[in-house]
Amino acid sequence: MKKIVSWLIPLFLLSVCSMPGKVFAEEEDPVYDKVMESGELVIGLSAGYAPYEFHATVDGKDTIVGFDISIANKIADDLGVKLKITEMNFDSLLGALKTGKIDAIISGMSPTPERLQEVNFSDSYMEVEQKVIIRKENAEKFLTVNDFDGAKVGVQKQSTQEALAKKELLGSQLVSLPKGADVVLNLQNKKVDAAVLESVVAEAYASQDKNLFVTDVAFEDGKKETAIAISKSAPVLEAKINESIQEIKDQNLLPGWQKEANQLMFKDEGFFKKYYSYFIKGTVTTMFLAVLSVIPGIVLGTFLALMRLSKQRGLKLLSTIYIEFVRGTPLMAQVFIIFFGSTVLGFELSAFNASIVALGLNSAAYVAEIIRAGIQSIDVGQWEASSSLGMNQSQVMRLIILPQAVKNILPAFGNELVTIVKESSIVSVIGVTELMFQAGVVQGASFKPFLPIAIVSLIYFVLTFTLSRAVNYYERKLSISG
Repeated sequence: MKKIVSWLIPLFLLSVCSMPGKVFAEEEDPVYDKVMESGELVIGLSAGYAPYEFHATVDGKDTIVGFDISIANKIADDLGVKLKITEMNFDSLLGALKTGKIDAIISGMSPTPERLQEVNFSDSYMEVEQKVIIRKENAEKFLTVNDFDGAKVGVQKQSTQEALAKKELLGSQLVSLPKGADVVLNLQNKKVDAAVLESVVAEAYASQDKNLFVTDVAFEDGKKETAIAISKSAPVLEAKINESIQEIKDQNLLPGWQKEANQLMFKDEGFFKKYYSYFIKGTVTTMFLAVLSVIPGIVLGTFLALMRLSKQRGLKLLSTIYIEFVRGTPLMAQVFIIFFGSTVLGFELSAFNASIVALGLNSAAYVAEIIRAGIQSIDVGQWEASSSLGMNQSQVMRLIILPQAVKNILPAFGNELVTIVKESSIVSVIGVTELMFQAGVVQGASFKPFLPIAIVSLIYFVLTFTLSRAVNYYERKLSISG
């Protein structure tokens, strides 16, 4: 009997471990568990890469569409959860996946040795070919991969095209840019001599701009598999995604989705009629960011200024360290630290809230110095005169010094407000839909890289000019009242 039991136990364990769905793996997949508990699958992408993913107006609403979105919807439906799209710059996606901001990346991404060290990839859902696109005037100049010595070649940052151009276009000078639309804009304006794009994207741009030409330059390693990036700690989710991809292949669904995407890409509507809502949305978001960032900036900046003027060495040191650190590091780095760092520390900040925090904390350092300079500009005799009248230090500061300092700091404070409006464009890297982000969206959807930037520049000018005039008006009123 003991012999029979000793044989049965290993057989039972072997059968359980080989059951479909891998029961033990499910218990070790926190990403899949989170998806099923929350009832939503969070997909990260960069929606400026038509026809993979791009913005279009559908039933009067701004909607992210493309065949990658169709794939994402299929996966979410198969899992029985809702699809949530998180949009950000392409080079921010892997960081978002590794910090748990998103559950997977579906953004025309190809597995590379470097990426495979950080994340896993699903089975491939399509094979794509990389193409070189040039201006027609150079059609006879670039015929093979050996013709690019000394030429400037535009590529999207951290993309398969960047790695391929570095490997095969020997002697070329790579210009790495955040978005595909930026690459084409540089090509159109003769900032680069050529660009490397996926065939479907290159052909779409060439069909819209008759001065562009897709070459027959053949890469040795030009065909790449496109797949979905998943965390290394998500084996069950990866298996479920692979099941959905296999169904897509078996049912030949992708060609139909590609056709739908192409129809939305070239929907016959006027440019402004089609995209005006994007600029309005971006303007409103930019204004909200500026207003909501300047309030904590003023409050914290005032405290920091008073701490730096304090006679207590500890307070003075803390204020000085904070101000010097913030002023000595790039705002973009601060945005990334707060957005991704919040997850690492165990609490979740949305891209918009992280942007307000980052801009507010950054502004506080500059406001502190503005207020400190304004306070120190007041004659020291006023402190002495007020003290002789029996006023304590707090009363002197609140009733005598600060009201006068406001007149001195208003011009510099107005400049800070204008700076916040412009610098809010940096938060587009984490997917906040402010003006520069919307310009990128329209670039990718319209295949017009220059016009959206020109429109956004005009909007920024109107915003900052109006703000400057308002500050000047109140400055004159204070001068008169003084």
